[in-house]
Amino acid sequence: MSDPTGNANTDTSSALDNLLAENRTFPPSAEFAEQANLGAEAYQRAEDDPDGFWREQAERLTWATPFTQVLDWSDKPHAKWFADGKLNVAVNCVDRHVDAGLGERVAIHWEGEPGDSRTITYAELQREVCKTANALLSLGLQTGDRVAIYLPMIPEAVFSILACARLGMPHTVIFGGFSAEAIRSRVADSEAKLVITADGQYRRGAAVSLKEAVDVAAEAPDSTVRNVLVVNRTGYQVAWHDRDVWWHELVDSQPDQHEAEAFDAENPLFLLYTSGTTGKPKGILHTSGGYLTQVAYTHQVVFDLKPETDVFWCTADIGWVTGHSYIVYGPLANGATEVIYEGTPNSPHEGRHWEIIDKYGVTIYYTAPTLIRTFMKWGAEIPAKYDLGSLRVLGSVGEPINPEAWIWYRHHIGHDRTPIVDTWWQTETGAIMISPLPGVTACKPGSAMTPLPGISAKVVNDEGQPVGRGGGGYLIVDRPWPSMLRTIWGDDERFTDTYWSRFAEQGYYFAGDGAKLDDDGALWVLGRVDDVMNVSGHRISTTEVESALVSHASVAESAVVGASDPMTGQGIVAFVILRGVELPERGSDAEKALVDDLRNHVATQIGPIAKPRQILLVPELPKTRSGKIMRRLLRDVAEGRDLGDVTTLQDAGVMALINSGLGGTKS
Repeated sequence: MSDPTGNANTDTSSALDNLLAENRTFPPSAEFAEQANLGAEAYQRAEDDPDGFWREQAERLTWATPFTQVLDWSDKPHAKWFADGKLNVAVNCVDRHVDAGLGERVAIHWEGEPGDSRTITYAELQREVCKTANALLSLGLQTGDRVAIYLPMIPEAVFSILACARLGMPHTVIFGGFSAEAIRSRVADSEAKLVITADGQYRRGAAVSLKEAVDVAAEAPDSTVRNVLVVNRTGYQVAWHDRDVWWHELVDSQPDQHEAEAFDAENPLFLLYTSGTTGKPKGILHTSGGYLTQVAYTHQVVFDLKPETDVFWCTADIGWVTGHSYIVYGPLANGATEVIYEGTPNSPHEGRHWEIIDKYGVTIYYTAPTLIRTFMKWGAEIPAKYDLGSLRVLGSVGEPINPEAWIWYRHHIGHDRTPIVDTWWQTETGAIMISPLPGVTACKPGSAMTPLPGISAKVVNDEGQPVGRGGGGYLIVDRPWPSMLRTIWGDDERFTDTYWSRFAEQGYYFAGDGAKLDDDGALWVLGRVDDVMNVSGHRISTTEVESALVSHASVAESAVVGASDPMTGQGIVAFVILRGVELPERGSDAEKALVDDLRNHVATQIGPIAKPRQILLVPELPKTRSGKIMRRLLRDVAEGRDLGDVTTLQDAGVMALINSGLGGTKS
C-alpha cells in the first residue's frame, strides 16, 4: 500500500500506529507494597472466579436484604447486578458508620474559596442528610421523582445528593458553569420536579450568579419544575418567584432524624448528562448496588485507602462523574475523611492547593492532567514553598497524562516517593476500570498500565481481534462490570447504538477511545479515536504528539489537531503553551528558532512522520469550564472555519488571540 505522496507505508493493519516509546519504570517501595490493601494475587483470583470476586466486594456494603445472584447478563447489553438484594445507598455512606461508633470521625473538611471553612463529622452529616430528606418530602416529592442539583462545591451539594439517594429519588447534578440552556435541556429530559441551587458562587474572588440561569430554565415551556430550593451562599441579589424556597428557611427547621427505606439494587441512583454528537445530551443512568460496590472497591484499592488515618482529596467538581464517584459515594461508603474545596486553584494565589494539603494533612491527592500542566506553567517554585510531606499517593483522572507531566507531578508534588495511579474510566463506566495498583505495579509515566482485578478490557483492531504487544487500536470492555451504565434515559436505542453497535458481533462495549499496548504489555490510552490524525496513511494519536511536545523543556502544555492537507490527507497543527519563558514576539527570529526546535524535537521523539506542519505559540488554550481542551475549535481555526459560539469557554477571548496568530508559523 502507498501513501498519497508515493512513499511506501509501514503496516497499517493496526487501527492506530504505536509510535512513542517509554521505558522508565517506577515500582512501589518495599514498605508501601508490604502494607498495600490489595496484592498481585487478586488479578488471578478475579480472573478465575469473576462472580465470586464481585460477591466479595459487594459484601463490603450493608445489605437490608442480601442478594443471592451476582450477575444477570441474560438481556445483553442490559446487565443486572445483585438484583434480588436491597440496600439504601445513603445508609451505606453515612448511617452505618455512625452505628459502628464512628460518628465523631471527620467526614468532610470543607474549604470555601474566600477562606471560610467547616468540619463535618459523620454524625453531623447524618443529621444534615436527614433534615434535607425531610425537606424534600415536605415539598411533596416521592420516591422515583427526579431532582436537579445546580450547586457550587459547598456542603449542601453533598447533603442534597445523599438525601436524594436516601429517598430513592434519582438526582441529576448539573455542573455550576453550565448555561441556562444546558440546565433547561437536562431538566426537561429528566422531568425534574425540583431544582436545588444557590444564589451565587465564588469564582476567583468574585460572587457570580447561579440562580438566574435556573430561573430561565424553570420558565421554559417544557419545564417540569415545581420548586427551586435556594442556598444563600454569597448574598447575591436574586429575583424571587412563588416556586422559590430558601434552604435556611425550609431545611434548617426539619427534624434531624429520618427512617430510611431499602431499595432494589437496580433502583436508579442518578442520571448524569454527557455531551452527544447529535447535540442532545445523553442522560447516563446508573443504579444503586453495582455502582456503589465498584466505587467503594476502587476507592479502597486504587488509592490504598486507610480510613483511620488518610485524608483524601479529589479536586474534581461534583457536577462530573469523578465528583459523584470519588467525592461523594466512594469515599463516604468507605468511611473516609476527605477535603472538599469550593474555589479555583489560583484564588487568592497560585499555591492554594498546596496550602490546603498542608493545612489538612492530605495524604491522597487526585487531580486532572490539565491542572498538573497548569501547575507546571506557573512554576515549580510555587509548590516548593510548601511541605507536602503528608502526601503518600497521587492520582490522575480525566484524560491521558503526558509522561513529562507525570514525572513533574511525582518529583515536585510527590517528592520522588509517592506512587502515581493514572486512572482510565468514563461517565459511562461509573468507576475506575484501568489503573495501576499502588502497592503492586511498576508504573510507566503516562500509562494506565492494566485493567483492575475484576475488569476485562482489551485493545482490538477494526475486526475486533485483540492486537499484540506493540499494536494499537480500539479500547473495549468484553465483560460486564458492576458500575456500568444501564441505559440512556428515555432512549434505549441510542444506548445500544452508541456503545454496543461498533462491535455488536463480539458483544464488546466501546465508547470511543483508542489505545495501544507497548512491548511490555502496558496499556496506553490515546484519547478519542475522533482525535486520531491520518497523515500519509499513518493513524497518529494526538496524545502521542502532545506528549512529545510536553517532553521539551520549554513546553508546559500542548494541544494537537489534524487539519486538511492536499498532500498528506491531514497535517499536524500544534498549539503550545511555554513553560518558564516569555512568548517570543510574533514573527521574530526567536519564535522561528523555537518552533523549528520543537518540530525537530517531535521528529526525534516519535519520527519524521509526526513532525507538525505548523506550531503556534499561545498564551492559553481554549478550555471549557471543566478544564477540557476544545480541540474542535482548534480544528476550526486550523482549517479557516467560523468558530460560532465560544461563550462556554473559560476565556472566550483566547480564540481571538489564537486566530490572529495562526498564519505566522508555517514551516
